[in-house]
Amino acid sequence: MKNTPRDMPTFESEDEEREFWATHDSTEYVDWGKASPAYFPKLKPSTKSISLRLPEMMLDKLRLIAHKRDVPYQSLIKVFLYERISQELMHLEQSEDSSSLERIQVDGSRPSEVESLA
Repeated sequence: MKNTPRDMPTFESEDEEREFWATHDSTEYVDWGKASPAYFPKLKPSTKSISLRLPEMMLDKLRLIAHKRDVPYQSLIKVFLYERISQELMHLEQSEDSSSLERIQVDGSRPSEVESLA
């Protein structure tokens, strides 16, 4: 006999909800067997502004490459960073020392898909 899920509690704030789920199992409240995947194609990743100082020569070269590719130079920087971070994470996962690292999931998207990050 299958247990019916409990009624979902209501929360006054996200902090209260976060505390609740940190100490409770969602299977008591949700029948995950009836769940279906959710897709959010128009959802944009959250971003944070940073200040980054670059040598002028490097910035000039980035702008030149971006101009030749007909993309904004800041978008090109994001693509370059994404590609390099993906390479580094794959290298770390393949190395013998990966057991000492926290597991970081790489989403597997291709560089052309990074345009959504721009």
